[in-house]
Amino acid sequence: MAILSEYARRKKLSYFFSRIPKDARILEVGCAEGWVGKYAQDNGWDNFVGIDILPSANADIVGDINEWKTLGLEENSLDAIIAFEVVEHGDFYAAFHALLRPGGRAYVTTPVPHMDWMCKILESLKLNQKRSSPHTHLIYLERAPHLLLVEKNVKGFMSQWAVLEKPLES
Repeated sequence: MAILSEYARRKKLSYFFSRIPKDARILEVGCAEGWVGKYAQDNGWDNFVGIDILPSANADIVGDINEWKTLGLEENSLDAIIAFEVVEHGDFYAAFHALLRPGGRAYVTTPVPHMDWMCKILESLKLNQKRSSPHTHLIYLERAPHLLLVEKNVKGFMSQWAVLEKPLES
C-alpha cells in the first residue's frame, strides 16, 4: 500500500472540511478506503454518504456517479461533493452539476496535468497512492466544465486542491 501520511490526510481534511457546514448534505465520490467518511462522521458531519464503483464496507452506494438517476440520488439535493483523486479517472462534472443544489460546492483534488509524470514516479517508489485506473481525464481545474472555480491551490507542485461551485442560475 502506498503511504499517504496521516499528517497529509489530516491537513487535506481540515482544509476542505473547514469550509463545509456541519449540517451539509455531503456525497463523497470514490470513497474507497473510507478515511474521509470516518473523519466526517467522527467530527460531526452526520449527513454523509459515500459512493464507489467497487463494493466495499465504506460505500453506501455502489455504482457510477454518472448513473446517479438510477442510484437513488436526487437532482439539486447536495450541499457538497468531495472528490479526492477521482476526477482524473472520468468525466464527472455534469453529474456534480446535476446533483449539487445551486450554490453547492465540489471539493476536488487531482494531479496537475503537466506533473502527472512525477506522480507516476512517486507511485513506483510507493510514496504516493497507486492509481486505480489510468488518468484519462486530467484537467486544470479552472477549466472544469459546468462549475465555477471559487478557490484553487497547488500543493507540492503536483496536486490541485480546488473548491468549485454550481452557479446560482443554471
